[in-house]
Amino acid sequence: MYSHILIPIDGSPLSMEAMRTAMAFARDAGAKATVLMVVEPFHLFTVSPEQLPARRAEYERDAKTHAADILAAAEREAKLLGVHCEVVQTEGDDPHRVIIETGAQRGCDLIAMASHGRRGIAALLLGSVTLKVLTHSKIPVLVYR
Repeated sequence: MYSHILIPIDGSPLSMEAMRTAMAFARDAGAKATVLMVVEPFHLFTVSPEQLPARRAEYERDAKTHAADILAAAEREAKLLGVHCEVVQTEGDDPHRVIIETGAQRGCDLIAMASHGRRGIAALLLGSVTLKVLTHSKIPVLVYR
């Protein structure tokens, strides 16, 4: 059915739960997995509270360390379940584009990701990476909520 599943995560509890579910799905399907974390680059003007007090070098170091820790947790989950898994950490302003491009470049036949289910003003202001992936991806997308 599926042979290579892309699992984008952001480190939130919901995305980590979706990752664990997608890993179990990959195990059951006999598929390999690629777990992707897109780190947002430092912006001088931002609404992201973790970027406000930080200088560029501090932010970049902390963001990369945080992503590495999260990806290590994904690797541990894959090993526990016996799933062949690669992890990818990359930087990008448009995570949905990075997700779609990574899926295409790596030959993934499914993208399995979480949706935070934001509605109203939060959805309008924050946007939805999942919705953008659903809208633009040619690869099927499985959404965990």
